[in-house]
Amino acid sequence: MTTNTTPHSLTIHELRARIDSGTPPRVLDVRSPLEFEEAHIPGSYNVPLPLLREHREEFTRHLDSDVVLVCRSGQRAGQAERALAEAGLPGLAVLSGGMTAWERSGAPTKYGQERWDMERQIRLVAGSLVLAGAVGSFVVPGLQALSAFVGAGLAFAAVSNTCAMGMLLSRMPWNRVPSVGPREAVAQLSAGR
Repeated sequence: MTTNTTPHSLTIHELRARIDSGTPPRVLDVRSPLEFEEAHIPGSYNVPLPLLREHREEFTRHLDSDVVLVCRSGQRAGQAERALAEAGLPGLAVLSGGMTAWERSGAPTKYGQERWDMERQIRLVAGSLVLAGAVGSFVVPGLQALSAFVGAGLAFAAVSNTCAMGMLLSRMPWNRVPSVGPREAVAQLSAGR
């Protein structure tokens, strides 16, 4: 079976016009629950990309071709389109420029609790630990080892493309949001139409 592997790109103006019409499309936001909670298109559904990939056959049974996929910039939405195309639902629309362009245009956006993104949190914690180790070593000999340890951890994170500090910070209470499981996501999609 040959599928259309080029997603249909939809501009912000086109999506706004379709949302305002009598038959709006179903908007699936494939970002993480944390990103979705911070800001999303009103009426959109959060189906994170890893969840969508893993359960794509199940999701295709609850979707039709009138779906617009959204992420931060368009990359993950394109991946979601390819995953759904492989499962038998080709040619879905992807919002051009994603939520970044949507917000920048002043389009209606539902905002939740604002949080620092993980990269910024890691820079704050790593920088603070390095500074504490360097300054504290004037009072406590040997404390500069803390700075060396953090530097080694950051270098290892870059080489291995993993981040222990990021994983640890993601478990902090301020970074927790309710996650969406496959049953909940399917129930939301079923109730939405």
